[in-house]
Amino acid sequence: MNKDILLSVHGLETVFHTKEGAWLAVDGVDLTVRRGEILGLVGESGSGKSVTGFSLISLIDPPGEVNAGSVVFDGIELRDLDEEQMRQLRGNRIAMIFQDPLMTLNPVLRVGEQMMEAILTHFPATPKSKARERCYEALERVGIPAPKSRFDRYPHEFSGGMRQRVAIAIAMLNNPELIIADEPTTALDVTIQAQILYEMQKLGQEQNTAMIWITHDLGVVAELVDTVAVMYAGRIVEYGPVDEVIQNPYHPYTQGLIRSMPSATQPGERLQQIDGMAPTLAGREQGCPFRPRCYMAQPKCGQTPPPVSKRGQREFRCYFPLVSEVDA
Repeated sequence: MNKDILLSVHGLETVFHTKEGAWLAVDGVDLTVRRGEILGLVGESGSGKSVTGFSLISLIDPPGEVNAGSVVFDGIELRDLDEEQMRQLRGNRIAMIFQDPLMTLNPVLRVGEQMMEAILTHFPATPKSKARERCYEALERVGIPAPKSRFDRYPHEFSGGMRQRVAIAIAMLNNPELIIADEPTTALDVTIQAQILYEMQKLGQEQNTAMIWITHDLGVVAELVDTVAVMYAGRIVEYGPVDEVIQNPYHPYTQGLIRSMPSATQPGERLQQIDGMAPTLAGREQGCPFRPRCYMAQPKCGQTPPPVSKRGQREFRCYFPLVSEVDA
């Protein structure tokens, strides 16, 4: 096994059981994350990004179920672990930052208690004075003013943006090897967002921490990540180095996302958008799921889903990629 590879995901499938049947939310996802690498997982709401992140660390609750695939973290098959073994990894070697900080913070416990618990649960021999100093440093890194005075406050005494910063600080406390971040800066203003992105990059460089950054914001992706995976209808439709994908997209969906960025529109012009709506779990098209919204669709696209094609470091699922005549 390549020791540089921290996380290797193959054929991941997650279904949700309903009265109408079992619907695929994650459909055969393959991902590779190297130590210190930041991978961006991008797509519209409902594309399966968050479900993928939760599936990796066994946070899918009924009626959802991970029913296929392999998730290998540093040589450990995570799908073979029981709940107690996963709990030892979560918050220690693997951390999760949720979009809603209230999924991380207990409203009846002081912030300091929760931060201390995150350290002492995994490292019980740590002196409390040293653990407290680590908490102060983590709060300061994410832009919490007067961290010592806020340490003993309850979550409801913080604004929504400050609660999110506390949640990010908790995720960074134990210097995890992998952080899965689900839209972690959505609720933050631009200045604080820039500070958080800087600190996350710094953490990756100093501690060799890898990250999966789940977002719909291609602006953040262009600034932060090394590799990007574009997701649509539960599948990775394009994958590769971020600069190459943004400058030269192969998949029409990726192109549509890039064109719909505000920075791609001239002042006074209408914002561009991708026509149509993303499919529901129960409303998947036969063949390529993007076909009803794709201006390049041809009859072949409606027959069977496109297989994964590879060119250099790039992967994509499209019968008629945008630059096929150039790269053929």
